[in-house]
Amino acid sequence: MKVLVIAPHHDDEVLGVGGTIAKYAAEGAEVYVAIITRGYPPEYTEEACEQDVKEAHQAHKHLGVKETIFLSLPAAKLDTIPHRDVNVQLFNLVNKIQPDLLFIPFIGDIHLDHQRIFLSSLVAARPNNPDAPKAIYAYETLSETNWYAPYVTPNFVPNVFIDISEHLETKLQAMQMYASQIKTFPNERSEETLRALATLRGSTVNRFAAEGFYLIRQII
Repeated sequence: MKVLVIAPHHDDEVLGVGGTIAKYAAEGAEVYVAIITRGYPPEYTEEACEQDVKEAHQAHKHLGVKETIFLSLPAAKLDTIPHRDVNVQLFNLVNKIQPDLLFIPFIGDIHLDHQRIFLSSLVAARPNNPDAPKAIYAYETLSETNWYAPYVTPNFVPNVFIDISEHLETKLQAMQMYASQIKTFPNERSEETLRALATLRGSTVNRFAAEGFYLIRQII
């Protein structure tokens, strides 16, 4: 089993899929995480960018990720890159790893980078390729997915719930390793909010903790 998580930015993968990553890794799956963008001066300092990479490696090691891939496209500037060029990079990524399961950001997220990565991911995972992922799931990212405009952009209504009861603490510990990104409550990127969301998604399906996803496509 190969699992690929595509994250527009550092920490999106832990916020949305951290418990699921830990679960699949513990069960013996090969889990890959691709972080698509990075910050560049003058908007971001080199020190901050290096810190992002260091934190990602620490968090992923804790979760059991087999390999972290950095594509290093410019953060918050994907709209300045030809869509075809982003498609090609993600196609090469998916073609190289050939994942069975693919996790991607949600199209309704408020961040334009998330929207563009969603579209390019679907292009990269077209089912006319015999090695295309057997299932594609969109995940929710706190402070992005829940800031959509209701009835204007698509609502995130999960129809797949992955039980992370045994892996919630691992997820929260991994998020703490993103020291530059974790915030104090009531900020959404806080441990308390992450735990609350996992509890809510879990109780929806009578579990102690879960992560919710929207199934895009499944080939059986």
